[in-house]
Amino acid sequence: MQRNKYAVDVEVTTRYIEDQSEPSAGRYVFAYTVTMTNSGSVGAQLLTRHWIITDAASSVQEVRGEGVVGEKPRLSPGAQYRYTSGTVLATPFGTMRGSYQMLADDGTRFDAEIPAFTLRAQQALH
Repeated sequence: MQRNKYAVDVEVTTRYIEDQSEPSAGRYVFAYTVTMTNSGSVGAQLLTRHWIITDAASSVQEVRGEGVVGEKPRLSPGAQYRYTSGTVLATPFGTMRGSYQMLADDGTRFDAEIPAFTLRAQQALH
């Protein structure tokens, strides 16, 4: 089986930051840790990010920007990169999804999809 030349796998773990949240004011703070793995056969650099953040009231926020946490990591085949960032929701539940725009060492641009994941405050049990 031949692996895809251009493939970056993305896994995300989340946690609710209770001490920075203020539920009575509609402020729920979450941290998320992203682990990217270059599962392709060509090295690639992350150029930009695109997030779609949706809260429980169906309010959607789109975020676009260069790099992640001030960096534009380059991943050799098999290499991993991990970072932690955060977001604030007006509700105790929401989802995030998106993509990273990558530039392969051979000049090819491709997207690394970020599968949807859930943000949930502990007290928000559904």
